[in-house]
Amino acid sequence: MSQLRCRCGAVQGNVDSRHSYARAVCYCTDCQAFARYLGSPDAILDKQGGTEIVAVLPAAVHLTAGLGRLACMSLSPKGLLRWYATCCRTPIGNTPQERKTPYVGLIRACLPNLDESFGPLKIALKTGSATGKVRATPVAAFLGIMKIMRKVIGARLRGKDKVNPFFTPDSGAPIRAPQVLTLAERKSLASAA
Repeated sequence: MSQLRCRCGAVQGNVDSRHSYARAVCYCTDCQAFARYLGSPDAILDKQGGTEIVAVLPAAVHLTAGLGRLACMSLSPKGLLRWYATCCRTPIGNTPQERKTPYVGLIRACLPNLDESFGPLKIALKTGSATGKVRATPVAAFLGIMKIMRKVIGARLRGKDKVNPFFTPDSGAPIRAPQVLTLAERKSLASAA
């Protein structure tokens, strides 16, 4: 088990690292905008503007404290749900809009034992949006995406898609209504780069 916690410790939990799909760093403009939305891009992004993410089965995530301090936002009406702790604005992870896709991309900022629990970082995604020189990893990225797809399909076939701490068990709705940014708000975050 790997520890999960926000910076101030109000949100806590653990992750069964045996159910991780892949570990990557994403340089997309949406991940960069999320870091700026939280007000701490320097604490979230690496020097080239990347966000380190571990893709895991949502059922492997167990939140043990601070559930009431979770909130989510989305950069667009159909974008990922981006979860964070309201107490200290620590990013927790990204999920699809619906529970039926068993995936959560946990963000390094909430995983204090990332390297020991999830192995080395080998995949770089969306390197064209990096703010500095980054080596692309097209083969590793392709293999990582295929592994994620295989694990997601397997989890759905085994019925593991219904266990997700970010969605209600009965209706499958997000446990918090997402704040969806307006186009003007999104442009403001992009121009803050």
